[in-house]
Amino acid sequence: MEFLASDQIAIVDLASGEVETDQFSDELCQEKIGGAGVNLALYNQHADGDPIVLGAGLFTGSLVPGSSLGVVTAKSPLTGAVVHAPLTQYLGMELKYSGFDYIVIKNAAPGPTLLWVHDGILDVEDAAGLAGKDVWTAVDQVRADKGDDMIQVLGAGPAAEQGSDLAGLMNNYWPCADGFGLGRALAAKNLKLVAIRGLGLLEVAEDEDFVAQCVELQTAVKGGAWAGAKGLGGLAKTMGNEALAGWLAPLTHRDRANFHTPFASNTFLFLEGDPADLAEPETEEMGVLLTELGAAAAFQAMGLELKDAGAILKQCAKLGLDPCLVAKVCQASGKSDAAAISGALDSLAGPVEGLGGPFSPSVPKGAMFGNDQAGDDAWWTRRQAVAHVFGLDPLFVLLAPELSEAKLIELAALGTELEFSQEALDAVIAEVCG
Repeated sequence: MEFLASDQIAIVDLASGEVETDQFSDELCQEKIGGAGVNLALYNQHADGDPIVLGAGLFTGSLVPGSSLGVVTAKSPLTGAVVHAPLTQYLGMELKYSGFDYIVIKNAAPGPTLLWVHDGILDVEDAAGLAGKDVWTAVDQVRADKGDDMIQVLGAGPAAEQGSDLAGLMNNYWPCADGFGLGRALAAKNLKLVAIRGLGLLEVAEDEDFVAQCVELQTAVKGGAWAGAKGLGGLAKTMGNEALAGWLAPLTHRDRANFHTPFASNTFLFLEGDPADLAEPETEEMGVLLTELGAAAAFQAMGLELKDAGAILKQCAKLGLDPCLVAKVCQASGKSDAAAISGALDSLAGPVEGLGGPFSPSVPKGAMFGNDQAGDDAWWTRRQAVAHVFGLDPLFVLLAPELSEAKLIELAALGTELEFSQEALDAVIAEVCG
């Protein structure tokens, strides 16, 4: 793949420590397009190694609006099904620019291990010094060791190392909200974390037409029904949950978008100090970043004070617990006292009921910003498949009808000089949806 790609696939055998590379061919791209489509093909190819596959979508890291998404494809320890989990914020873009479009991680390492991905190189390194460390300590240590605070880290915390069903994948300090217990899958391979740094470039085939259409599309999507709204409070409000929006408001410090995504869907709460204070804090992280609504909505419905709920979510982040899974278990067990929940996090266990489908439940279903289709299961699932194949923010694809399948197919052809069709896209969607 000469365009919109780094053109490399890494296959890592953790048992032996060996790394092989393969080309991301035009033929594979034409057949499976990208993201979850290629991930699934690679998963099936290496199924005997119980692989975890990291991949970038076709447009990840490009000028296409919402082009933030990377994808993890693996077997969920909770459902036994192959699922696709989102890598948002800046992790997906960093993977694309690291020199690898896809990384296949198979078998298990004999001891704690980290992968260091940078400049088209993938190193398998000993991570004994990180074993048992909380998520924040591990992230800080690997950045200090490599001398780069811009490194993006996909990892698992102590909860995963202890085999918790509630362990999620972590994106730097915060949960990926995969909803499938994939932190435990990572830890089962003795893989503590994957550190990624990308300094590469992407080339575009028909660059002038591609850029012009992206700029035009960006202008169009910015005029959407969601224009002027931001953050999880704004999302909750438009979905009809005024109580949740009001609950979040007093401690909301700022809202942050994923890479090149017009809607800011991450909300940072201040748990200490004045949320209106914009000065750089001199102390440790003063709050918690919310990357999805589910856990916050559950804790608000349970009657918790926002500051108490925020402290629990911060504790989950350090332990590597998926906050949505934690909230589900607490609701099912009747735990509603903040102190009791906080004290039980080290030992909280499943099973977790009601999980299913190939895509993360962290992306809400329901009418939003006047879009009634968002509540339709079939439509929601198809749009998630589109996001996970092309590498688009999985919430933003629900907010931006301008990102139509026809337009994305057209942009794919302009960006790569390859031929794509609606029929090919339909076939890939059918595969990734299972």
